[in-house]
Amino acid sequence: MFAKALTRCLLAAAVLASAVAASAQGVFNMPSGQTSLQFVTVGNPGNAADPATGSLYGSVGYTYQMGTYDVTVGQYTAFLNAVAQTDPYGLYNSDMGSHFSTLGIQQSGSSGNYSYSVTGSYSQGVNCPISCVTWGDAARFCNWLQNGQPTGVEGPGTTETGAYTLNGTATNRWPVTRNANATYFIPSENEWYKAAYFDPTLNGGAGGYWTYPTKSNSVPSNVLSTTGTNNANYNYSDPTNDLTPVGYFAGSPGAYGTYDMGGDVFQWNAAVIRDPRYPNSPYPGLRAGSYADQASELNSATRVPLLPPPSEAGAIGFRVAGIPEPTSISLLLAASLGLGGVLFHRRRRGAKR
Repeated sequence: MFAKALTRCLLAAAVLASAVAASAQGVFNMPSGQTSLQFVTVGNPGNAADPATGSLYGSVGYTYQMGTYDVTVGQYTAFLNAVAQTDPYGLYNSDMGSHFSTLGIQQSGSSGNYSYSVTGSYSQGVNCPISCVTWGDAARFCNWLQNGQPTGVEGPGTTETGAYTLNGTATNRWPVTRNANATYFIPSENEWYKAAYFDPTLNGGAGGYWTYPTKSNSVPSNVLSTTGTNNANYNYSDPTNDLTPVGYFAGSPGAYGTYDMGGDVFQWNAAVIRDPRYPNSPYPGLRAGSYADQASELNSATRVPLLPPPSEAGAIGFRVAGIPEPTSISLLLAASLGLGGVLFHRRRRGAKR
């Protein structure tokens, strides 16, 4: 009897865990032919930090979500059309339309009536990672997600509150702390590092770290391949378009199922880097390397305090991390406990007979 009840409780817990893991999925869906925002679950809470870094990076004490892919040109265009008709905080800049010759975002109209569209000759440009974004741009995108992707002017309830309280300041000061109720956010350096390099199946199930985010200790190939098991976009894998569509290297995911955590574009994280070589520090962090970099930038040992928050570059994008909303967890937990209560109630009734 006890074994059956235990099995049922474990089943209820599994259902709960599955529902929690899925609750951050599909934040918004893109039209057919475009990549939607998707997440994978990064579990194994309490994993040890990577000893190769002096045990500094990679330990995370909770289960969370990580974007399967970088945020794409198409997704960012939808964001701009929702909130940037006037764009007082510069979510769009002209480099987004001109940095790459075959893909980008075009702004049309005048202030108060701006609209945005994907431009360029590359048919898959819409699914390439967005670039030329500041840390503040990425934070505002996360706020927009947290607020339910509303349509309206940039301000409280759209871009300035939510995961971060910005109010027009995130582009000129650092650090900015994510709020306690954040459900979609720029990953911390540890969250990013774990999703990229940690593999819970290594060392007989004890877990360990790869050197590259393609589940490899060998330098990835930069040959364009959808089947190769250790490939990434760096050192101009595609000399025509520079960027590759997110998930292009389908045979080269990380251990948790993320793609392109090495190459394509650098990705912002929330590290607070103070470096005496950079007089304007602290800076937020960058990891991953880009289409224009050498393989060394993809290595787990490489962290980059390159730019202050107002800066942007064609090689810099971002991906979103998340944690299921506490209210959703509470409801699911209550449902699970309710199920367990029914199970135990039935057991007691059966015992009486």
